[in-house]
Amino acid sequence: MNRLKLSENLAFLRRRSGRTQEELAVFLGVTKASVSKWETGVSQS
Repeated sequence: MNRLKLSENLAFLRRRSGRTQEELAVFLGVTKASVSKWETGVSQS
């Protein structure tokens, strides 16, 4: 069974849309550091 890889999917989709981590963070109402942690797999919450 394939596992969903949130960090890989988030980074891929963000880059494909041409957005920066900062832009995504503002849209989601979180910090840029949170987006970075999600994309590197350090944190998934």
